[in-house]
Amino acid sequence: MDLSGTGVGSGDRNGAAVTGPWSGRSLAGLRILMGLLWFQNAGWKRPPFTTSAGLGRYVQLGVDHPVFGPYAWFSEHIVLKNLTAFGWSVMVLEYGLALFLTLGLATRLWALIGVIQASAITLSVLHAPHEWPWSYYMLIAIHLVLATTAAGRVGGLDRLLRPIWRDRKTRISSMLLKAS
Repeated sequence: MDLSGTGVGSGDRNGAAVTGPWSGRSLAGLRILMGLLWFQNAGWKRPPFTTSAGLGRYVQLGVDHPVFGPYAWFSEHIVLKNLTAFGWSVMVLEYGLALFLTLGLATRLWALIGVIQASAITLSVLHAPHEWPWSYYMLIAIHLVLATTAAGRVGGLDRLLRPIWRDRKTRISSMLLKAS
């Protein structure tokens, strides 16, 4: 299967890259799965934002079980003191991740945002009791795969819109081409 222009390498006859009808579909499935994960993840981060439940509880866990001292300090002195504003921004960001990854729109950009958000989550709860560290490492790694393979070009809006963005020759179109 020719996947040129989709972000999936075409490989060679010696098997240098894994390709075939399922290569692109697997990337699209992974991208959609991550979008659905973010929908679920953002769903429990709703107001009111307190340290006894939801997002605030996990920020507090990052303070109580620090992974990286400066991040724990920032969480305690900046985030917790502004939890409502922080909570709203995290909720909106994670719903954005969910929407854009599910649709495959500006996938490279949103996958990189996913790397940053997954890293922040990792720094908050990696050492918290009953957490499985590998789940956070996988979350970061999957977003890196989505970013580096341009997974929105397979079964996503990026594939449909790239020709339009390429023809327009505007600054926004150029940015969207890079983000896809």
